[in-house]
Amino acid sequence: MVTHNLGYPRVGSKRELKWASEQFWAGKISKDELLWAGRQVRRQNWQTQQEAGIQWIPSNDFSFYDQVLDTALMVGAVPERYQSLIDGKSNRELEIYFAMARGIQQNGLDIKAMEMTKWFDTNYHYIVPEFLKNQQFKRYSDKIIHDFEDAKQMGILTKPVLLGPVSFLLLGKEKEAGFHRIDLLEPLLPVYADVLRELATRGTTWVQLDEPCLTLDLSENEQIAFQQAYEYLARAVPQLSLLVATYFESIQPNLALTLQLPVAALHVDLVRGNEQLEAMLADTSFVTSQRILSLGVVDGRNVWKNDFTQSLTFIQRAVDVLGKDRVWIAPSCSLLHVPYDLDLEKNDAVLTPEIKNWMAFAKQKLGEVVTLGRLAKGEAQGLLLENQVALESRRTSPLIHKTAVKTRVQAVQTDDFERYSTFAIRQQIQGESLQLPLFPTTTIGSFPQTDEVRQWRAKYKKGEVSQAEYEAFVETEIERSIRWQEEVGLDVLVHGEFERNDMVEYFGEQLTGYVFTQNGWVQSYGSRCVKPPIIYGDVERPEAMTVRWTTFAQSKTEKYMKGMLTGPVTILQWSFVRDDQPRKDTAFQIALAIRDEVQELEQAGIRIIQIDEPAIREGLPLRRADWATYLTWAVDAFRLSAAGVADQTQIHTHMCYSEFNDIMEAIARMDADVITIETSRSQMELLEAFSDFQYPNEIGPGVYDIHSPRVPSVEEMAHLLEKALRTIPARNLWVNPDCGLKTRRWAETDQALRNMVAAARQLQQTISV
Repeated sequence: MVTHNLGYPRVGSKRELKWASEQFWAGKISKDELLWAGRQVRRQNWQTQQEAGIQWIPSNDFSFYDQVLDTALMVGAVPERYQSLIDGKSNRELEIYFAMARGIQQNGLDIKAMEMTKWFDTNYHYIVPEFLKNQQFKRYSDKIIHDFEDAKQMGILTKPVLLGPVSFLLLGKEKEAGFHRIDLLEPLLPVYADVLRELATRGTTWVQLDEPCLTLDLSENEQIAFQQAYEYLARAVPQLSLLVATYFESIQPNLALTLQLPVAALHVDLVRGNEQLEAMLADTSFVTSQRILSLGVVDGRNVWKNDFTQSLTFIQRAVDVLGKDRVWIAPSCSLLHVPYDLDLEKNDAVLTPEIKNWMAFAKQKLGEVVTLGRLAKGEAQGLLLENQVALESRRTSPLIHKTAVKTRVQAVQTDDFERYSTFAIRQQIQGESLQLPLFPTTTIGSFPQTDEVRQWRAKYKKGEVSQAEYEAFVETEIERSIRWQEEVGLDVLVHGEFERNDMVEYFGEQLTGYVFTQNGWVQSYGSRCVKPPIIYGDVERPEAMTVRWTTFAQSKTEKYMKGMLTGPVTILQWSFVRDDQPRKDTAFQIALAIRDEVQELEQAGIRIIQIDEPAIREGLPLRRADWATYLTWAVDAFRLSAAGVADQTQIHTHMCYSEFNDIMEAIARMDADVITIETSRSQMELLEAFSDFQYPNEIGPGVYDIHSPRVPSVEEMAHLLEKALRTIPARNLWVNPDCGLKTRRWAETDQALRNMVAAARQLQQTISV
């Protein structure tokens, strides 16, 4: 029985690629040094999978920034604004690649980055391909070929991985009217065929084409496109065995379409959709064919140990119908979404042995896949017993359940979700009370985390400086940032979050039911990595989490200081969540903890409180039929966290990288007084949804992209604000960046915010209410 893997984490077990990329961008290392660092990470990944016993190891799952961007470069889908980097110049592939991802502002060039959004319902971000009506494709990057050859040099014949042509188009965006991006399939397919043919000539026998869009609601034209694409590729490269991989949901709504695709193997996610197995095995044409079925039985998105008994039930059922030669075993999806290696967690005080014994990271999940293959053959029964003991330990552990927490959730009443007055009344009360100017300026919360800030935090955690010394340092940073904000001219200030490592981890560290890792890093986008907390039990707030720092900051200024909190759905979505109770129950537990913090901030005199919910949209189920249930409890969780304050207290929320059109009713039902959103990369396109819906509350559309180092001019931001005024009443418009500034440097932050304030002042001089 064949074991294989769909993809592996790619930043390095010690984030080697992150550090090398950032040094390259800063001009501290050469391109050759960056390429060497990437090669070392790739080769270590291949070796780890080989030693684990994985039979088909993926290549081209490695990326210097993003796999969708890799595909765009491979097929030459480079927007016009980057062509000046190509014309007449050789060996510029990496520079063009990073310019597309991050923008570029140097040597007289000022080119904006491409749009970025969430990868399905994960916390990974991808670069959105841009398409024109008469888009031409041509083979440009040969990275997939180079990676395959590199593995061959190690003696490993890999299974190259490539985003499938239809999903590539569907994940992009039309940049002009008059066509649908799926219309570009015909000119795109010859480039795919060309790449696949060369892989075949170099010795490839299997290629994995990821088509996660097969799990979505598809139009008739999109369904036809899938059939046409794979009929074309089957004719173009008959010598290759193609495996189409689906994940994150069941293919059942598109079952007939998927089973008709002329490919050698299909991969399905049985963690997210185990019901699809029986439907596939009931299809006579599939059963009588020779196609292979890859079972994604090991969870590629969470950290809990696999239940071998349950997985073996699925495997045996498939073997009984198809035979063992037609059944492969794999993780549910790429292991990109989980940390590298549980063995790197060596501090028992941070991750206790009891809880650690319930977990598996990427390296351990490889072992689970291989063990399941052995167990399916009747081998390694001792490992099955060990697995059952670990799972039983988790089920019965007194660490998990707290009666008081469960009772409080059950006691929640309808009134707990409601503000005292409607927004119209609150807006009038807050306007008279706060006396903010037209087009008030603020930031989303965090300021640059310098090396010094990180070093002090690390020293404090290691016990090298005392709590008093560390807190004195943080107070100094906060006060310095306040003086700077006052000098820049911002209207509503923030304390800068210098005491926080991460917007979710910081809160998780102060809530019960959470556990943490030292090295559990997961890629969010590019070089940005996060270390998600792990929810293993019932969640509650033993004491105040932010009040000390927010009230200190407020005491240092006459301007309003915004209290900064992370919302319950985002804390849930950006954590590894327990899988032994409904996500709704966990979300409500967190919401009550945040509610307590909101009320204590209000009691301490904080008049403006922001509860960030950037993950509301990404938690949306992939199929529309499941949306209503999720949106009901997700919005209720936010309202539960926010509704316990007086009308005078202004509640903000922040959402980023979301297509809002389909969920506007839910966003309106959140009833935040002010919502700030990401709009700069889309040039305010996202505001159309708010305009069409006639969204009544106040909005701060981001006027500059904080995920790029470029500094926008006053004129550029003023132009975006003027566009915003076409859809937002002047009295409802706030001025702010797209997101927090934690990842930026102070020099660019200073200039960008000065420009932003200047743009707001220009508007104030020309428009009045």
